[in-house]
Amino acid sequence: MFVLICFDVSDDRDRYRVVKLLKGVGERVQKSVFECASLTEPHFLKLKDQLESLIDHQTDSVRYYLLCERCLDKVEWSGMGEGPVEGSFRVV
Repeated sequence: MFVLICFDVSDDRDRYRVVKLLKGVGERVQKSVFECASLTEPHFLKLKDQLESLIDHQTDSVRYYLLCERCLDKVEWSGMGEGPVEGSFRVV
């Protein structure tokens, strides 16, 4: 399962904890965006629960985008960076 995780966390300490957790499972592609290329469903659900416990639901947000293999073939970007799945991305 390929999951793109984006977050907006206002508290510095909470944001640090979110980043630390995500660095263990994914590739940081922007300051608050991680690509997690090979999660199993149980691992994703556990990660989601952990992230949900770290944020303040009144001020913060986390978005989870689950992308299928066909969707990965349609991902485009410009500028620096490479996709975590070689050959799965096209450069615009």
